[in-house]
Amino acid sequence: MALIDDLKNAQKDAMRAKNKVRLGTIRMALAAIKQKEIDEQVTLGDSDILAVLTKMVKQRQDAASQYDAAGREDLSATERAEIVELESFLPQPLTAEEIAALIDEAMASTGASGMQDMGKVMGVLKPQVQGRADMGALSALIKQRLG
Repeated sequence: MALIDDLKNAQKDAMRAKNKVRLGTIRMALAAIKQKEIDEQVTLGDSDILAVLTKMVKQRQDAASQYDAAGREDLSATERAEIVELESFLPQPLTAEEIAALIDEAMASTGASGMQDMGKVMGVLKPQVQGRADMGALSALIKQRLG
């Protein structure tokens, strides 16, 4: 089943269960997906939807850390609850060993030997790890291997 269908079914379930946090978060995600579809005039596939959900999680993590710094635990807790709901639609995160194996495989397939090949390696890895690994951390690991 497509990810958009999972979101819509989860929305119906949250309505039936009267789970306001889950329902609000799913509605927000569906609105963001619809907005991107309208802006780009395309129908998003699962990988594009994962990118939207991943971006939403990152935004909430940033907001929660800012709320924590400002001493607003109530708002931080709301953001963290939304993160939990969004992450339930993301695939399981990759382990460090799996990421290392994927980097080795990508470097071998592209013939990467130095920093000039960073883009090639990232191009191969991005679709494989979308929503399953932090792209910033992945980039740092690749730089470490190539440098």
